[in-house]
Amino acid sequence: MSSGGKETLSEQELRLRANQYTSELKMLAGKVGELELELNEHKLVIDTIADVDKSRKCFRLVNGVLIERTAGEVLPALKTNQDGIKATIDQLTAQHKAKEKEFIDFQQKHHIRIASSG
Repeated sequence: MSSGGKETLSEQELRLRANQYTSELKMLAGKVGELELELNEHKLVIDTIADVDKSRKCFRLVNGVLIERTAGEVLPALKTNQDGIKATIDQLTAQHKAKEKEFIDFQQKHHIRIASSG
């Protein structure tokens, strides 16, 4: 680093950092996508069992083990899980936005343009 607080990086280092940013952004976006699918599955199940008799037999897969419960027991757990998934999606989305801003700042600081591959 120079005395002006400005980093001087080689082209290879810049390319490496840019690739790290894009990898992190893709990973965060992928995880958000996975969680959104899981959230949709929870919503579907909640909507399906919300109107059934609460004493009706219900099976739930927990850590690879099928457990027999009642719809009344499963519904609150599903809603809790759904809330947790929503919170995690919100956190990951915020991380993605922050990382994206950081990447844009990095690109502007080092005058980098990313070529599209399509």
